[in-house]
Amino acid sequence: MPYIIETFDKPDSLALRKSTRDAHLDYLDAHVSKLLACGAKLRDDGSDAGGGLYIVDVETRAEAEAFIAEDPFSKAGLFERVQISRWRKGYLDGKSFFPPRK
Repeated sequence: MPYIIETFDKPDSLALRKSTRDAHLDYLDAHVSKLLACGAKLRDDGSDAGGGLYIVDVETRAEAEAFIAEDPFSKAGLFERVQISRWRKGYLDGKSFFPPRK
């Protein structure tokens, strides 16, 4: 069952985000098989909104927690808060995952 991981950066931490971004991207590249989607949250003007969203394909909450704990952003202390929720795939990449309706 996939999980959504939403992260919220600590205030005034954009410099920390930028300085650890390369390591973060290397981590994502190394674990791309677990990623259904991920990316930074942005304001309407395209500027950084201080957090991110990951949809990870793992079996348990413990695996989702371990995934985000090992992210270099987490290890650097970037996040003020992390929220993890189970997610049911309804539509993904233009495909429906709902059972056929009668």
